[in-house]
Amino acid sequence: MEREILDTKRKALKINLDPRIYGTFAEIGAGQEVSRNFFNAGAASGTVAKTMSAYDMTFSDAIYGAETNGRYVSQNRLLRMLDHEFSLLNERLSGEKYESRTFFAFADTVTTLNYKRTNEPHGWVGLRFQSDPGGFPNEIFFHVRLLDTDVNMQQRVLGIIGVNLLYAAFYHYHDPKLMVESLADNLTIGSVEIDLISVKGPAFLGVDNILLNLYMIMKDFSAAAIFDADAHPRQAKDLLYKKDIMILRTKYGQKSLPNFNLFNKATDQFKRTNKVEEGNLAVMIEVLLTNVLTDAQETPDDVDLESVARRTQEMCDTGNIVIVSNFTRHNRLAKYLARCKPKSVGLATNINNLKFVFNSKNFTGENYSGQLLSYVNDMFNTNVRLFAYPFLDKKTNQVITTANMPVTPEAKPLFDFLLINGYITDIEDYNEDEVKTV
Repeated sequence: MEREILDTKRKALKINLDPRIYGTFAEIGAGQEVSRNFFNAGAASGTVAKTMSAYDMTFSDAIYGAETNGRYVSQNRLLRMLDHEFSLLNERLSGEKYESRTFFAFADTVTTLNYKRTNEPHGWVGLRFQSDPGGFPNEIFFHVRLLDTDVNMQQRVLGIIGVNLLYAAFYHYHDPKLMVESLADNLTIGSVEIDLISVKGPAFLGVDNILLNLYMIMKDFSAAAIFDADAHPRQAKDLLYKKDIMILRTKYGQKSLPNFNLFNKATDQFKRTNKVEEGNLAVMIEVLLTNVLTDAQETPDDVDLESVARRTQEMCDTGNIVIVSNFTRHNRLAKYLARCKPKSVGLATNINNLKFVFNSKNFTGENYSGQLLSYVNDMFNTNVRLFAYPFLDKKTNQVITTANMPVTPEAKPLFDFLLINGYITDIEDYNEDEVKTV
């Protein structure tokens, strides 16, 4: 049975007419677009205790404290805003009038497209709310990338997604998947990307943040999710900006741990080749949402997300950053990482994956050369090197490396060029017992 999707005005009005819901809005960077929807819907006095927007940094610092790193569009700034505003609600609103109210504090800190169109529009949006009057608060926050090329459209998107968040928190918190899905209600496809979400509190007992972020990939809200070694969802740029990134690609259905012996050798090669400075290395393990190499860019519908979540947790437990993605091709991963502006990138992968790319039979359509050139351009247009794992061919009992890997004739000149110039290289100094079969 399909659910009814209320338009933004009806959602805001339903909240305004709900006598339980009462709180504040604090918005920085894109106007007071969320609170505006509640005022326009009517009966806002039933919901809005206060709205504010401290644009000037001096005012903002006086209210929420200074940011030592100078970043005001950040997760830390958002959480400071939620802490301050929710504590004020409990401090100032007490007595019989408020005993039946469930308080909330909504906050966002956003940068929309600047006048010269030189920035990357994005923001942090969050809500701290009670599911029961006087109860312990719950929290939802997420990071958005605003993809429209018009600032007015970006402001409109922010207003809609803020209303969706309040509505989802109060009416869908019992169903986390529906809560996440409803965040995109009334939004145009391609106008926004939600690449991180985190929830906590008594309303979300038993909810796995890893699983929630994987569901967002399945719903095409984002192409990837990144977790730190403690399995907390993180924004990619926060972890990877200006870093030297070494990444190991794995599939979620692998029954054993990755070959860390070879990966460590590849990482040492990467550090030597790129002259990586001490402390600037970010080691990542990728968990692919597919167990097969395909030309398709869509996420498979039959993925067992709970198995992927378990695999993700296992990889986090190794002490590394973990990225979960549907990037079946290396070049799509390289393009994604390029958004984080890393200093350099190294990819460690089984050479069997290279066999797939440099074999024209695995590509659909007539223009294989054009597809291959596009792949190479996307893959290596920034400082990216690929380190190839050798593997043991069971049929021939032969170790396959770049020296004897089969390559179709039309791809051979380009493959040789990449080898000669060091874009693709074998992992060196391995032992025979470290070589696995495919």
